Amino acid sequence: MQISSFQVVPALPEKLLGLREMAYNLLWSWDDEIRIVFSRLDRDLWSQTYQNPVLMLGLISQDRLNAAAKDDGFMAFYSRTYERFKEYLHETTWWDQRHMERPLIAYFSAEFGLTECLANYSGGLGVLSGHHLKSASDLGFPLVGVGLLYQQGYFRQYLASDGWQQESYPTNDFYNLPVQPALDDKGAPARVELDLAGQRLFVKIWRAEVGRLPLLLLDTNLPENPPDLQDITDQLYGGDQENRIRQEIVLGMGGMKALVALGYAPAVCHMNEGHSAFLSLERMRMLIKEHGVRFHEALEAARAGNVFTSHTPVPAGFDVFSEDLMDKYFSAYMHEVGVSRDDLLALGRPPNDPSGPFNMATLAIGTSAFANGVSRLHGEVARSLFQPLFPAIPESEIPVTHVTNGAHTRSCVSREMAELFDRYLGPEWWRRPGQPATWEGVDTIPDEELWSTHERRRERLVAFARQRLMRQMEQRGASARDVQKARGVLNTHSLTIGFARRFATYKRADLILTDVERLIRILTDPKRPVQIIFAGKAHPKDTPGKEMLKAIVSFCQRDDMRRHAVFLEDYDIVVARYLVQGVDIWLNTPRRGLEASGTSGMKVLPNGGLNLSILDGWWSEAYQPEVGWAIGKGEDYQDHSYQDYVESNSIYDLLEKDIVPLFYQRGIDGLPRPWIARIKKSMKLTPTFSSNRMLWEYGERFYLPSAHCFESLTAERLQRARKLAEWKTFIRQQWGGVRIEKAEAQSHGIRRVGEGFEVRAVVRLGPISPEDVYVELYFGSLDAQRRITAGQAIAMRMESALDGGIYRYSGAIPCDLTGMIGYSVRMRPCHPDANNLLCTGLMNWL
Repeated sequence: MQISSFQVVPALPEKLLGLREMAYNLLWSWDDEIRIVFSRLDRDLWSQTYQNPVLMLGLISQDRLNAAAKDDGFMAFYSRTYERFKEYLHETTWWDQRHMERPLIAYFSAEFGLTECLANYSGGLGVLSGHHLKSASDLGFPLVGVGLLYQQGYFRQYLASDGWQQESYPTNDFYNLPVQPALDDKGAPARVELDLAGQRLFVKIWRAEVGRLPLLLLDTNLPENPPDLQDITDQLYGGDQENRIRQEIVLGMGGMKALVALGYAPAVCHMNEGHSAFLSLERMRMLIKEHGVRFHEALEAARAGNVFTSHTPVPAGFDVFSEDLMDKYFSAYMHEVGVSRDDLLALGRPPNDPSGPFNMATLAIGTSAFANGVSRLHGEVARSLFQPLFPAIPESEIPVTHVTNGAHTRSCVSREMAELFDRYLGPEWWRRPGQPATWEGVDTIPDEELWSTHERRRERLVAFARQRLMRQMEQRGASARDVQKARGVLNTHSLTIGFARRFATYKRADLILTDVERLIRILTDPKRPVQIIFAGKAHPKDTPGKEMLKAIVSFCQRDDMRRHAVFLEDYDIVVARYLVQGVDIWLNTPRRGLEASGTSGMKVLPNGGLNLSILDGWWSEAYQPEVGWAIGKGEDYQDHSYQDYVESNSIYDLLEKDIVPLFYQRGIDGLPRPWIARIKKSMKLTPTFSSNRMLWEYGERFYLPSAHCFESLTAERLQRARKLAEWKTFIRQQWGGVRIEKAEAQSHGIRRVGEGFEVRAVVRLGPISPEDVYVELYFGSLDAQRRITAGQAIAMRMESALDGGIYRYSGAIPCDLTGMIGYSVRMRPCHPDANNLLCTGLMNWL
C-alpha cells in the first residue's frame, strides 16, 4: 500500500498569529511571560501537553482561540508579551557592544536539554548544552547549535512493584514539537548525504529556534534510507558499538555538511565531549577539496578552529572504536583525502600505543586548538587522563585548562523568586546574572519576604511530589487505599533534602543509607523532622546502578518512612525544576574526583537552597563555611568501604549537630534568621556559577583566539597552514638529533631570597634554527623523593653560536622561596602560528 502524507497546522485568528511564532521559538522555555500567555489560553491543556505550545495550539478548540481574540485583558497581555519577544530578538546585545567582529561558532553536542517537551537529553551534559545555547542567545553570541533529533530520545523510567527500574521508549512526533524542517536556498526541506560503508545515507535537517540563534538537529528516519540506517537516530546513546560510530559520524561529519548546506561557514567548531570529533575529519576533507591541500596541511588549519570540552573524569567514559569499525567506515575517506591508514588511526591513539582502539577524545584533543575540563579540579583530572598523549611533558603543563560550568539562572529560578528579584535587584537583573554587582541587592531583601517566598516553593514541591507519587502508584496498580495514603506524604514545613541525579555507582545515592537506623532517627525526630526526596535514572545496562536505585526505593517504601522519604520516578527537567526551586538542602555525594562539575547544585543558589556536598567539581571552588556544608575536607581514599563509613558519618554529624538545629533555630517572629543569612550569602555565588560567566570565558579565552588563528591559517589558500605543516614535518624529522649536551651552574652554594641562580647550557640543534626552539630552565621545590613539585619554566637566552649547530644558552632561576630547589634544562619547538606552545608534543630534557 502506498501512503502519501501532508501536514495540518492550527487555524489561528489573525490577531493571534504571533502565538505560532512564539510557540516555535524556545525562548518561552526561559521567559515566564510567554509561558503565561499559553497557560492563560487553557491551563489544563498546557499541563496535559507537557508545556508544549506547538502541540497545545494543535489541540485547543477553535472556539477558545476565537474567545481569546475577543478578550481585552488577554489581548493586552498577549500584545505586550509579543512586542517584548520581538524586542528581545532584535535588540543590541552584549556581544554587539563588546566586539565588532562576528565569527560564526558551531556548538556540537550529542544531546540538548532545553525543555521538558523536547526530550533530546539524558542528563547533565544535555542540560548544560541547553544552558550554553540559552546564555549564548541572551548575550548575542554568533553561534549555531548542532545535534541529533532522536525518534525515541532517552528512555522513560517506571518502577516494578519491587522497585526495579523498567524502561520504555515513547516515539516523538516531530511535527508536534517546537522544531521545523530546515529549508535550503530554494525553500525545500534541506538534507545532506553521507557514505556509510558504501551505503548511501540521507539525513534530514530540522531547525529549532533558541531565542536569537538556531539549533540544527539531524534525523536519519527517512523512508529513502535502508531500514537499518533509518534507526541510527532512534535512541540517545542506544544500540551497539556499530550504531554508536554511525551516530557519531552523522553528528560530526553530517553536522558539518548540514552547516554548509544551509549557508553557515563556522570559523570555530566547539565539540562538547568527544562524540562529535569526526567533524574534524569532515572539516579537513572540505579544506582539501576546496583548496587542493594535503591532509597534514588541512589538519593544521582545521585544528586552529576547533575547541574541545571534556566532561569525563575516567578513561572508560571516552568512546572507543575498533580497527575493524574504523576500516569499515573510513576506508573510502582515507582514499579520498589521501591519508594512510596508520596516519588516520594515529589521530585516535596515544604515541606509545600504535595498535590500540581509536579513541574519540584523543581525536578531539589532537585536532583542537584549545581543550578544557569543566571545573578546576576536573581540569587537573583531565590533564592526568591525557598525560599518555604527551609523555615528555609534565602533567601540570598538559595543554588542557578548565572553564567551570555554569547554570542559566533564568531557566532555574522560580517565578516567585524572580518576582522578588524584580523588586529588590531591579527588573533588568536577568540581563546581567553573571555580574556580582547584580546580586549586591540580595542583602536588601527583607528576611520575611525571602523566607515566605522559599516556603511557598517548598509547599509547591511537596504538592508536586504527592501528585507525582499518586500517579506512580496508580500506574503500578496500587490499591485505592494506598494511593490515598500518598496524599499525606511529606510535610510542607519540614527541613527538605533533595538528591536527584544519574544513578551511577560513583555518585553514591545510597551513601546516606549507610547507617539506616541513625538516618531514621534524624528523619523522624518529632520536634525537628527532616524529609528527603530522591529522583534519578540508572542507565539501562547499569545493573549495579539499578540495584542502588532499588535499595533507595525499598527504603522509601518502609511503613515508618513513607511520610519522610519518597522516590519520584522518571526524573526529567520538570522534576528537577520543582526540586531545585523547593528544597532546603541539595545533597551531593560523589567519590571525589569523579564528578566533573555537577551543575545541579548551582541551580539551587538563586532559589534559596543550600548545598551539602563532597568537595568535588564546582563545590570544591564554591565552598565557604558560611554558604553551605562540605562533607569531608577533600581527602583521597584507597579503601572505598572506609571512605563510605567516614563520609556517611560526616553527613549524619552535620545534620544532627549543625544543619537541623540551625534550620529550626527560630526567633520570636518564627524566622530562622541565621539560616536566611546563609541563604543570602549562598545566593551571591550565583554570578560566579552562571552560564553567562561561562560563555564570557569561552568567548574571550577560546572562541575569538581560535577564530583569529583559523582565519589567519586559511587565508590565501591556506598559505600559513601549509608552511606550519612543513615546519612541523621538518622539526619531527630533525628532532632525533636535538639534545642538551650539558648544563652547569655559574657558581655553587647557597642563595638568599631575592638573588638569582645562574645556569648555562650547551645544546645541539643541528639544522634547526634557534628561532624554532625554546630552551628553558624548569625548576621548583623538591619533595621527599627529590621530585620537582609545582614546577615552573623560565626561558633561557642564547649567548653564542658554537660550531656544528651547537649553541650556548644562559638563564637565572629567581630565588623567591626558601628550601631545596631542584632544576633541569629542557627544549621544545616553537612557532608563531602554532595553536599552543606544546603543539608538537616534543620536549627534550637534560
